[in-house]
Amino acid sequence: MVRLAVVSNAAKTIADSVDRARAAESLGVESIWVTQLPDYRDMSLVLAAYAAATERVALGTGVLPIYTRHPTAMVQMAASLDELSAGRFILGMGISHRVTVETMWGLRLEHPVDSMREYLTIVRTSLRDGGCDFQGTHFSASWRYSGPRRPDMKVMISALHPRMLELAGEMADGVVLGNCPPDYIRDSVVPALMRGREKAGKTLDGFEVVAIITTSLTADRPAALDVFRKTMSFYSNLPFYRKVLDQSGFKAQLEAGEVSDAMLDELGGVGDERQVREAVERYRAAGVTLPAVFPFANHAGAAGFEATLEAALRA
Repeated sequence: MVRLAVVSNAAKTIADSVDRARAAESLGVESIWVTQLPDYRDMSLVLAAYAAATERVALGTGVLPIYTRHPTAMVQMAASLDELSAGRFILGMGISHRVTVETMWGLRLEHPVDSMREYLTIVRTSLRDGGCDFQGTHFSASWRYSGPRRPDMKVMISALHPRMLELAGEMADGVVLGNCPPDYIRDSVVPALMRGREKAGKTLDGFEVVAIITTSLTADRPAALDVFRKTMSFYSNLPFYRKVLDQSGFKAQLEAGEVSDAMLDELGGVGDERQVREAVERYRAAGVTLPAVFPFANHAGAAGFEATLEAALRA
């Protein structure tokens, strides 16, 4: 079976969310991912529920923001989830966005690449050695972890721009991409990752490139595109994403306050089964090793989570 992941943050209830996780495992996906948004449930606890309800499928965070957890707390959470899931956990971490970190949380987002480098150093050293003594400019830790841990747990970061992508290639096991057009992945992401791997004396062999792909199998494509358009109208105003979209040829329309159908079709797969499959195939062709479909509904014509996932699995 082809490699495919699914993003399943949460349904209306935890019980419904767990049912989706069971369904995803039964359909044969390789891994289930969750993303921590500011107004969502605690996704580490949601993954704990998924771990208890499943047996085989890997479980990943794509991603958890680093500013809400000190790196030692991140290690405690990750090692505990890995133990609960019998070694199925994948830790994905990200910077988040200035509006979230500074406006919502009252913290400071400064020197994001340097901050992530220090954070990664503490997390990776602690998982490998059971603790660390590290004094950084942004994050420090002098501690020991006595619980069970898996030194080779996969650790990934989200990245979009060259310096963070190079850091991912240098220090992480993979990268998690969101709202990232396939052409940008091919032309900008993969070369930057390769530069990072070269710094570490490694190749891209075994390095995971995860891309979240918004998808909906639907009998009402215009209604589904309207739902997707609202989402992208919000994300396109976040500077990290906006820079990528501007560089991908969408600058003029975004400056005019528009999100075209062509832009949505480049980013996701909305419509019939062919359109869902072709979206997954575009991302694979661009260098993505693990497409992660993100099924959405919220309109009358939506076929639903399982049907969209089944369509993607046929890609």
